Amino acid sequence: MKVSNIQLGKDVMIDPTTSINNVVIGDKVKIAKYCSIFGSENNLLEIGRESYVGMFSIINGFAAKISIGNNVSIAQGVNIMADSGPNASPFMQEYYPLINGPVVIGNHSWIGASAIIMPGVELGEFCVVAANSFVDRSFPPYSLIGGSPAKLIKNIKDDRNQEI
Repeated sequence: MKVSNIQLGKDVMIDPTTSINNVVIGDKVKIAKYCSIFGSENNLLEIGRESYVGMFSIINGFAAKISIGNNVSIAQGVNIMADSGPNASPFMQEYYPLINGPVVIGNHSWIGASAIIMPGVELGEFCVVAANSFVDRSFPPYSLIGGSPAKLIKNIKDDRNQEI
């Protein structure tokens, strides 16, 4: 594996079992064990400051840009992808074309364990994605979403009835 285009902020902690390539990682980011996080030379994957990526997560930004905001919490086993489809079979692609698109995760969002975020999805700031959810469309800020496919469960408000 070629390792290049890695820009690390201050006080970044990456477990040595994790592989990264073509990334820009902000200050105080923590990445746990056995993750695979990569962009491409044309699409540097960005993770904002003070974010966390849980173990066994895959963030594949090869085909299009993935931008993860500041203070984002990504639990274990999460899969965020900028492309998907039967890439080894031209025959299957006639029926199920390859899809790709940028992914944006807003500041202060929380992605639950084993969630899947598909290409072209944008989640606004302060979004919460329930564990085991399949997210194939975008949601606005302050959304609590879940399910397969993910649907809006509610808008997040605090006890003063204000958005957090």
